[in-house]
Amino acid sequence: MKDKIVAITGAGSGLGACIAKRFSAAGAKIVLLDISEKNMEGVAKELTGNSAAYKLDISDKKQVDAVFDRIYDEVGFIDRLVNCAGVGKYDIAENIEEKYVDAMIDINLKGTIFTTQAVLPRMKEKNEGYIINVVSMSGIRACATESVYCGSKFGVDGFSKAVAIEVEETNVNISNFYMGNMATNLWKGDRADEQAQFIKPEDMAEIIFENTQLRDNLVIEEVHIKNVRPQ
Repeated sequence: MKDKIVAITGAGSGLGACIAKRFSAAGAKIVLLDISEKNMEGVAKELTGNSAAYKLDISDKKQVDAVFDRIYDEVGFIDRLVNCAGVGKYDIAENIEEKYVDAMIDINLKGTIFTTQAVLPRMKEKNEGYIINVVSMSGIRACATESVYCGSKFGVDGFSKAVAIEVEETNVNISNFYMGNMATNLWKGDRADEQAQFIKPEDMAEIIFENTQLRDNLVIEEVHIKNVRPQ
């Protein structure tokens, strides 16, 4: 990973911040992407190597295209894109307000589409690159009180798998990670009695790092990580 450029959405907190730290420790140059400049400043101080930070609302395609053009001009070719940004609002379907519906579709699904569109042409042209998608188990398994969140993540799953087919004759790789509940702010205020059993984001970052290292004659397309209760 030395000197490779890794761009991470949602890098200002939670899993995104942990992924940034893990790849930075391996020698990668990290491009932090988040809507919060303050959060990115805090993460940048914890990185061991070089980094750059760009404020970005991934739900805004024009902004995504403009920021990624700047990254290519100012930092260089993006070797890896990690789509990690996500939001969730949990309640029975009829209670979820329109603003939360919009946020989950715009950030979780459209954001992943827009950032992927921003890197794919250059990756195809260079015939190399890696797109890593944090999908969630909610992208393949429906769950009560997560109807819209599941809808957005099922969309990410379908989009990711279709793009993987489109690039299967190239050296562009795509890996999708499906994990259970993690101890991040996504669950702030929800299911507090269960959070001690949630997956640690540091562990998830390590799993993502290890399973996306380039190896001869293989690529890991999917990784499923489930929650387990202590015996």
